Amino acid sequence: MEALDWVVIASYFCVLAGVVVWSSKRQKSIADYFLAGRNIGWFIIGASLFASNIGSEHVVGLAGSSARNGMAMAHWELHAWVLIMLGWVFVPFYYRSGVYTVPEYLERRFNAGARWILSIISLVAYVFTKVSVTVYAGAIVFKALLPDTFGSPENAFWIGAFATVILTGIYTVFGGLRAVVYTDTAQTIILLAGSICITYFGLQKIGSWEEMRVTCMKAAENFHLWRANTDPEFPWLGILIASPIVGIWYWCTDQYIVQRTLAAKDLRTARRGALWGSFLKISPVFLFMIPGVIAYALHSKGLLSIPLKLDETTGKMVLDNDMVFPRMVLTQLPEGLRGLVVGGLLAALMSSLSSLFNSASALFTVDIYEKLHPQASEKTLVRVGRIATCVIVGLGILWIPVMKWVATGGLYKYLQSVQGYLAPPITAVFLLGLFSRRVNGKGAVAGLLVGFAAGMAKLTVQTLVTSKYITGPEWLVAVGDYNFLFATGWLFAISILVTVVVSLLTRAQDPKTISGLTYAVHDEAFRKENRASWNAFDVAVTAGILTIVAGVYLYFSFWLY
Repeated sequence: MEALDWVVIASYFCVLAGVVVWSSKRQKSIADYFLAGRNIGWFIIGASLFASNIGSEHVVGLAGSSARNGMAMAHWELHAWVLIMLGWVFVPFYYRSGVYTVPEYLERRFNAGARWILSIISLVAYVFTKVSVTVYAGAIVFKALLPDTFGSPENAFWIGAFATVILTGIYTVFGGLRAVVYTDTAQTIILLAGSICITYFGLQKIGSWEEMRVTCMKAAENFHLWRANTDPEFPWLGILIASPIVGIWYWCTDQYIVQRTLAAKDLRTARRGALWGSFLKISPVFLFMIPGVIAYALHSKGLLSIPLKLDETTGKMVLDNDMVFPRMVLTQLPEGLRGLVVGGLLAALMSSLSSLFNSASALFTVDIYEKLHPQASEKTLVRVGRIATCVIVGLGILWIPVMKWVATGGLYKYLQSVQGYLAPPITAVFLLGLFSRRVNGKGAVAGLLVGFAAGMAKLTVQTLVTSKYITGPEWLVAVGDYNFLFATGWLFAISILVTVVVSLLTRAQDPKTISGLTYAVHDEAFRKENRASWNAFDVAVTAGILTIVAGVYLYFSFWLY
């Protein structure tokens, strides 16, 4: 890191501080703090959706995964079509109900028990996935880029972890969602610019896109978008089953994402924000995955040295996934641009963390604390939300040492496998609730509880088997080793079965109590409001995005033949 790099990074933080100071003066109510006064425009919503999703775990983990596994993870990055579902299918009910949180919607559709369960599951998911993974990825960046600045690489790892958490926590606590979404917009620009630089200079170094493609063809079995169904990690059928389940949970039902659309000034703005976010969501394939593929090609030609590590499963030395992107930054970029990309990495880390912190605050404060203390003042609720943020941060940091041996297959694979065990019951209950009037509160509670318990059991066994704490009996080891993609499908099927069976065995809900909360029961006023919120422009944009997604799928399905 040279002087100009530090100037670029310092400039970024100055802008960030200005936004926080401006936002902190506008926090007068709980609506201001958690939903930015419900007055956010579509451009800001879409950019915030993108920046919240693309954290440092994506930049670091996705590049590392593509260097080792090619385009296999692209299926999760082509979820633009799921964001279209958010805008067209889910948002009309969320926005019309006027809720602050997604679990609050679940209570109106089913009962208070479903709301409690989803709130707790979501908070657990934040600790095990978003907080720990994001901070861990950011700490790896510090370890790689500043190995001697703090005495040793290990010191850099921990100082990086704590420094980014504390700084992000400060601006989230004082600025609320308004600070989050506006800083997200700036961070989106930095993140895109930095990643474009990596892709450009990487292709310049290797020669051309065609040269990169020819190099990957020599190991085509590792770089295909679609793998054989016998592939132990990414069988094509498993991806077709698991990717939509995780995508619908993450983009359409997770408070972390949906909160941005709830802050829109009207339904049309919320939908267009989701559409803009879906367009941006196409870019990670080219901005984060392709740099990883470029890194592999450079490494194969001896133009880049990527550290190796021991794969404990196979006993072979393999590329250290999580060092791929930091190594590209160090070796491929000139002074100044290096600072810009590091700023992009910090932007990715901080945007994801800030979004998470505010969402966690909203979940705990609105869905748990306010339910227990309905007379609490708005000032008290905001203070409780800030305290909850600090607790979530602490739990995430405590999990980081565990992640060092849990995420042995790579950061991004760890993230997707954990989400694959959390998502199925939530996706099942929301889809059934939106399209079936017969599914009731008791069925939803049963489906959430059984699905969540089964998912946590699989995650626990998998973790213990991976770390060699369990070596028998054979059936238990087989459960731990069972492919996470197929496991996601089974958990989804079990959750649907339990929800439907329990609902059919118990009394149906009164249609009047769920009117306007499900497509199965809605009034004429809802239909007119929804129809008035879109026009031919929205339809054309949607068709254009779906066409681009189909084109990307088509190209990468045959790019190595």
